[in-house]
Amino acid sequence: MKKCLAILSAQLVLAFGLGYLPAQQASAPQFSTNAAAERIPNLDTLKKELRAYHDCTCRCGCYTHDLDAQADRAIAYLRQRAAHRRPQEKLALILDIDETTLSNYQEEVGADFAYNAAIFNAWVETAQAPAIPGTLRIYKEAQRLGVSIFFITGRSETERTATERNLNAQGFHKWQQLTMRCADHGPETAGAFKAMIRGQIAAQGYTLALNVGDQWSDLKGKPEAEYSVKYPDPYYFIP
Repeated sequence: MKKCLAILSAQLVLAFGLGYLPAQQASAPQFSTNAAAERIPNLDTLKKELRAYHDCTCRCGCYTHDLDAQADRAIAYLRQRAAHRRPQEKLALILDIDETTLSNYQEEVGADFAYNAAIFNAWVETAQAPAIPGTLRIYKEAQRLGVSIFFITGRSETERTATERNLNAQGFHKWQQLTMRCADHGPETAGAFKAMIRGQIAAQGYTLALNVGDQWSDLKGKPEAEYSVKYPDPYYFIP
């Protein structure tokens, strides 16, 4: 230890004697960064923001408020459209399920926003997902107006019993049709699958008046509804 201190003292004396340290101390510290990479937010920071957005505790917005605002727009259109319904016209309301009709936030935050199919499917089987209040308001208004209600979901057909039990427990009753993905639908994207089902509904003589979903893949793709309402969903993306 004494030997190390002696060597360090000798180095400092030499440095002072040669005039190196004053020059080093005078220069400002420098850092090297990759500007493009630094624009990408840190994952932990994003997760904190997701929680704050859901809990309405940040300046980034309020999830509940944003959902309700979109639900209000959907109801306003539904009332207007029903008031101008043609004789014998069959109007259809199309609803997605996950993050549109039912909230899976409890499972998502428990999984730290990571997706694991087995864990998510086990959550679905519990039939414990709470209703999104704004969508329940849309649903009840559609029933009052005599608009037929169709659910289109990417959930597997094997989860039908649990899904129906969950919907009924949360106040969704007497829908026209619930379409779920079967194994024989193949590897098509969610967007392609949902567009195909909308086409089948239209082929039954229904006017696709209103479509509500949290993903663009719920809404886009021919045929599209007369009016489509996109719910916010910063938690995941489905093409």
